[in-house]
Amino acid sequence: MEEKSENGNSLKSRMEELSKKIKDMLPEDAGFSKIEFEGPDIVIVLKDIRPVYQNDVVIKEIASLIKKKLIVRTDPNGGRLMKPEDAMELIGTIIPKEAGVGSIKFVPDFSEVCIEAMKPGLVIGKMGSTLKEIATKTGWIPKVLRTPTMDSDTIKGVRQLMVNESDFRKKLLGTVGKNINKTIIKSEWLKATALGGFREVGRSCLLLETPNSKIIIDCGISPEPGIKGLDANANQEGNKAFPYIDSANISINEIDAVILTHGHMDHMGFVPYLFKYGYEGPVYCTPPTRDLAALLLTDYTRLVQKSGGTPLYGEKDIKKMLLHMITRDYGEVTNITDELKLTYHNAGHILGSATVHLHVGEGMYNIVHTGDMKYGFTRLLDPASVKYPRVDALFIESTYGGPRDISQNRHDTERELMELIKRTINRNGKVLIPLFAVGRSQELQLVLENYMTNNGPYKLDVPVYLDGMILEASAIHTAYPEYLKENVRNRILNNRSPFESEIFEVIKGERSDVFDKGPAIILASGGMLNGGASVEYFKGLLANPDNAMVFVGYNSANSLGRRIQNGLKEVALPNEDGKITPMEVKMNVATVEGFSGHSDRHQLIDFVEKLNVKPKSIFTMHGEEQKCEDLARTLGKIVHADSRAPMNLDSIRLK
Repeated sequence: MEEKSENGNSLKSRMEELSKKIKDMLPEDAGFSKIEFEGPDIVIVLKDIRPVYQNDVVIKEIASLIKKKLIVRTDPNGGRLMKPEDAMELIGTIIPKEAGVGSIKFVPDFSEVCIEAMKPGLVIGKMGSTLKEIATKTGWIPKVLRTPTMDSDTIKGVRQLMVNESDFRKKLLGTVGKNINKTIIKSEWLKATALGGFREVGRSCLLLETPNSKIIIDCGISPEPGIKGLDANANQEGNKAFPYIDSANISINEIDAVILTHGHMDHMGFVPYLFKYGYEGPVYCTPPTRDLAALLLTDYTRLVQKSGGTPLYGEKDIKKMLLHMITRDYGEVTNITDELKLTYHNAGHILGSATVHLHVGEGMYNIVHTGDMKYGFTRLLDPASVKYPRVDALFIESTYGGPRDISQNRHDTERELMELIKRTINRNGKVLIPLFAVGRSQELQLVLENYMTNNGPYKLDVPVYLDGMILEASAIHTAYPEYLKENVRNRILNNRSPFESEIFEVIKGERSDVFDKGPAIILASGGMLNGGASVEYFKGLLANPDNAMVFVGYNSANSLGRRIQNGLKEVALPNEDGKITPMEVKMNVATVEGFSGHSDRHQLIDFVEKLNVKPKSIFTMHGEEQKCEDLARTLGKIVHADSRAPMNLDSIRLK
């Protein structure tokens, strides 16, 4: 039996009414076939798209009517659609050779042609002229993708998956669209429940509920227990690794949507587990977040297996998650249920990271969820956005929200790092910098490239080795330059990517060469020393006091990195035979603050003060207990808002 809206109209009758209105607005010779849902979007299917493409006014009028993202497609069944082989040949004559087209793939289920190119702008043409020419002459709707300047197995895999599974995607998006539009009922209340990442760092998860909708913002795992502790046999209460999904009094299939802020494991690492146990709904994220998730989730399963554990989920669960992802750019307003509208804004944390703005009902309530954010200078990204149409409740991260969490001037920070490196190199030592593969690695590459290629005291003639996932993560950055700072973006667009500077050497074989050779700088993935390439280098370098290890990012409370940072002088690590052996830490250990992708206390306060609209309520999260509590008190006094630090499992009625 079909659900009905508050006014009694069924979804079918509403679609029929809308279909009739749109048909009447279209040129008769377009050959209207139907309208259909495609996730949160509306698709108009025509026999011939030319009359519509030649009349932009019609499209604008229809878009104004439906108030959703509008897509016009050629009917794959009987529409004016050129044979793929003929279209391929014609497209080759339309696109300039300078565009550097790498591949052209036809997707009949969507009547799309995916064109990968080094210079997408030349494929698009002035005011979209080249795209329009391709569409009107072939009937295929061009979808332009940027070819990364560095080879990326992750991007190749994700893009090929979307093409191979287009039939599944088509059906899924149709179902999602129907679910979004199934009812029009006014909700009377809105509730938030903290399921993870409150008064702690890790396993971030927030449940938002109305009488008609249930959505989750982020769903991560905790980085603290170490890789083997995050396996399928771990005791969840014992290691506090996973969100409290089971305590939310909802079944997985009741969740309408999952919204991701960015692609770090503590924010998205539990999502494939939801799919493993029955979730079939959409996952919203930015395009870079999807690709970074594919990279990090696959690496997680590999590391757990390597450490002798059993991953929470497998490759098929990750693949299922990727196929359910619906990507949105910053600024796109998207209906994710019939009463919730999502808009992403730049968070300044890592590539594609986003703050979440949710508009609930017809002006009933507005929420901003920062995820992880940086409201300060970095070489890689612009600061987090502070412009929102309305903010009733602000959920803000508090990683560095304590009174003492004040980072020094960024220029001084960089000079401190370079001085430390220079001293180590001068004594014939090696410098190990453990890094998160995504974000801090690229930031440090930019810093080192700047100092070591310019004449000055830090122009050091030593190799900078890259190991682990850093290279693959940097390659993904080159596929999305529009998300990066203008000067970095321009360098990538002009084939001068800083991530491919001559100072960097990629480790592809044995690491013994690095140990045997002279002074060097090593950037290795595994920022907290809980796994990854950084642990292997640490074992090989820790016995020599001439070497140095420099921490430049966050170490969670129980991580090996934090314990070494706090002065631990003996560690138990597996030797070459895999036997756990005590090892003395003789290398110099230092911390250089100021490179974090998180805001420090001043930046967090500044962010709230600079918001163009002031929040009525503030909730702190993603920080150690005392930091969350202190930041909540401080922000409440500064902006005169109801401000508190909820605990995990707290439920708050927002409206």
